[in-house]
Amino acid sequence: MKKIYYTAIPIVLAIQTQAQNITLDNLEAAFLQKNYALIANKFNVDRIDAEIIQEKLWQNPTLSISEVNLWKTYNVEEQPYLFGKYGKNQQISVELEQLIETAGKRKKRVAIKELEKNSALFEYEELLRELKKELRQTYFSLARIQSEKKELQNSVDLFVQMITQYQRQADLKNVPKADFYRLQTELIGLQKDQIELENQEIEYINKLRLLTQNSDLNVDEIDFSRFNSHSKSIPFNAKQLAKEQNIALKKQENEINLAEKQLILEKAQRTPDLAFQVNYDRGGNIMRDFVGVGVSIDLPIFNTNKGTIKASEIVLNQQQITKNALNSELDISIDRLQNQINQLDKALIQWKKLNNQEQLTMIDNYKKHLQNKQITLLEFIDFTQAYRESQQAYFDLLENYQNTFEELNYIVGQDL
Repeated sequence: MKKIYYTAIPIVLAIQTQAQNITLDNLEAAFLQKNYALIANKFNVDRIDAEIIQEKLWQNPTLSISEVNLWKTYNVEEQPYLFGKYGKNQQISVELEQLIETAGKRKKRVAIKELEKNSALFEYEELLRELKKELRQTYFSLARIQSEKKELQNSVDLFVQMITQYQRQADLKNVPKADFYRLQTELIGLQKDQIELENQEIEYINKLRLLTQNSDLNVDEIDFSRFNSHSKSIPFNAKQLAKEQNIALKKQENEINLAEKQLILEKAQRTPDLAFQVNYDRGGNIMRDFVGVGVSIDLPIFNTNKGTIKASEIVLNQQQITKNALNSELDISIDRLQNQINQLDKALIQWKKLNNQEQLTMIDNYKKHLQNKQITLLEFIDFTQAYRESQQAYFDLLENYQNTFEELNYIVGQDL
């Protein structure tokens, strides 16, 4: 059997010739400026501002006109004309009524609306943080795909070249046809992996386009240098920072304040409101033109709002219990994420201790051994598969590390 010679193709990361000038910071800036979900959510704050203005207003007065006879009535005491020659036999009653809310109910409702505005702000902030986390995790997943594609393309190029050489030698009956078919099978598997990566890339780049509202965004324009950074420091007071910044806790504290204000308002509802009246009566009694004042009040005999007050107290207790549960869940989540990050970082450091250049040298040596028939084709293929799997495992570890760190950033409520 003759030896097969082919040009060595190093299994290294290919260098992109196209300029990469869109960083993760650039993507985040575009996301903040153009994301439609954020813009739409922000209108909730403006809506509640308008509702606060409305709550500050007094109730409109009520004007009532009654006891008007539009026809001429006989056998009555004649009155002065209302206007012109009309009104000598007409009667009319006019009442103006104004509701006065007691126990500061109006101010208490305004206070509740202010807290509802805080809820809208927290919802906006929560959406912002969730989408920002999604953008970053999408960026890191796309970076992993690019790294895998480069490694996979090098393997494809190698096996394409080997197939060309083996086909020629198989036709000359210098190597078994089975070796040629074995190489073809391996190449088909690699090309299948390429298609899967391409599909993943399309999915993630479309996510980035949607988040940044940039339909022209191209993978080749993105700088993925942030992907390889790890061993990031985590503050020792991460839990304390989370207690102060975690958006779920902020929302829950606001819900407790809302429940407290609602309970105060319901207790104030026990105090009946007053309705003041000013009356004018023409020809309705012994006085020709009567002007009087009055007041009305509901008597709290049957309904003192006890049921609603009790329900508000229950809601307040529920909100406090929910906050306690969130605090416990927050501590557990931070411990879990910190442990995951530390384990992933150790694995990445351990992997880096394996000299990648030595692995590449071993591939070259294996090719030489294959040429010299010191190893079989299957042994060479097994080694290249093991190398690819180790590279893929490293990229998966990096992606997992970056995405887990972003989960921690989200829970703590700030970039660590």
